[in-house]
Amino acid sequence: MQMQAAISMKMGLSNISSPSHLQRLLFLASGINHRKIINSASINKNARINSKNFHSSMSVSASYDDNVDATPSPPSSSYQAEKLRKLLGSPGIHLGPACFDALSAKLVEQAGFDFCFTTGFGISAARLALPDTGLVSYGEMVDQGEQITQAVSIPIIGDGDNGYGNAINVKRTVKGYIRAGFAGVILEDQVSPKACGHTRGRKVVSREEAVMRIKAAVDARKESGSDIVIVARTDSRQAVSVEESLWRSRSLADAGADVLFIDALESKEEMKALCEVYPLVPKMANMLEGGGKTPILSPMELEEIGYKLVVYPLSLMGVSIRAMQDALTAIKGGRMPSPGSMPSFEEIKDILGFNKYYEEEKRYATNISQLTSQSGYSSASSDTYSTQQISEGDKDQKNQSVQDPVVEVFTPEVYNKYAADNSSGPFSGIWSIKLRVKITGRDGFEKLDIQIPAGFLEGITNIVPALGGINIKALLDDADGGGGKVLLDFKDRMGDRIQVFLE
Repeated sequence: MQMQAAISMKMGLSNISSPSHLQRLLFLASGINHRKIINSASINKNARINSKNFHSSMSVSASYDDNVDATPSPPSSSYQAEKLRKLLGSPGIHLGPACFDALSAKLVEQAGFDFCFTTGFGISAARLALPDTGLVSYGEMVDQGEQITQAVSIPIIGDGDNGYGNAINVKRTVKGYIRAGFAGVILEDQVSPKACGHTRGRKVVSREEAVMRIKAAVDARKESGSDIVIVARTDSRQAVSVEESLWRSRSLADAGADVLFIDALESKEEMKALCEVYPLVPKMANMLEGGGKTPILSPMELEEIGYKLVVYPLSLMGVSIRAMQDALTAIKGGRMPSPGSMPSFEEIKDILGFNKYYEEEKRYATNISQLTSQSGYSSASSDTYSTQQISEGDKDQKNQSVQDPVVEVFTPEVYNKYAADNSSGPFSGIWSIKLRVKITGRDGFEKLDIQIPAGFLEGITNIVPALGGINIKALLDDADGGGGKVLLDFKDRMGDRIQVFLE
């Protein structure tokens, strides 16, 4: 590559190891994907790039040949990853609370945050009610992550833990997180089983394996045609030393990591030391609420040190636990939770999107009349009773009031399907016997009361599923004639009473 650049900045670049590394950092800082920049041959056309994103005054003058298209490539298949990269290239520090399910992610988005992230701690707690000690699996993390990413439009950084195995497992993890819709993935250098970052018992893999995990992640990204942001985390500060964690951070950046993260740094000085490692590579700070090893600093202080992202892993989980405990204490004591401790029902519906759903539902409304709950049966279960509107071609039936129960018209071919005793006519045998089907809801209101030919009972299960499998011939044989006799009288699993009478 024959590319000339004039660089002036207040911060030192002595740690930059190669021109390719410099190119990657400069274009990341300016919000452009470094992997999409085309190498050029000669200097003809001047392009000036100014960046103040990382608290430095930096100018880059670069020239490209006239026949080289310097226009950035179209957005990659990972739209959310592109959004996250733009965020990393924008001025200021960006705050992201941890979510642990779709609802918490939606609340983060509604609060106006630009991104959020998942943690193995939070998902292990929310999904399994178990500690973050390597018990939650890759499949469970991907499944939970997909529900989260589908619920919001902001980019989500997913916690990939230690990649759930060796370098090949890391590749599978990265590809799975890409398919799940994550904008970024955090990969750490702990052994298996892993441990929570601010708890005891942490051990890390060798330097070589830690670097190889990131290289494998980069390869998986390329193979997927994705642009997912790779956040390299090292736990070697607690497992080994601060010097080891700084060495690993440099090596992980050289391997292709986009963001660096040392967990459980113990002082402001250590945090500054991290930010001095490749100053143009974004750094992520972890503010563990409630008392971790890292000092809690304000976003302004973190920005002054040189951090680009700051995450809050326990805020939503912690306040949720305490709020649920308080509510349960109140209910157990015979009291309702205080009005100020919870949103109103209307607010809850609005948060969950009921109003938006109703508005969208109107777009697809049809002019076909639907029975009200007084004339038709509806239930949240699979035991759903419904009546079907008669064809518009039948004018008499078309004009029938929707308050009257309506049943589907069966053709003679359908009748023959249920004919008994080898009869061919629709009104011979059991078809000449009339039955009355009555359904009374558990609230005492009548939901259905119709008369049908006895032969139709076996085919009515699409209206009354609870009648499936009824042997109508055996019922009639046992009844031995006599109008008004009860053939069936039982309650379905929803508590509705179903009665069948011989007319």
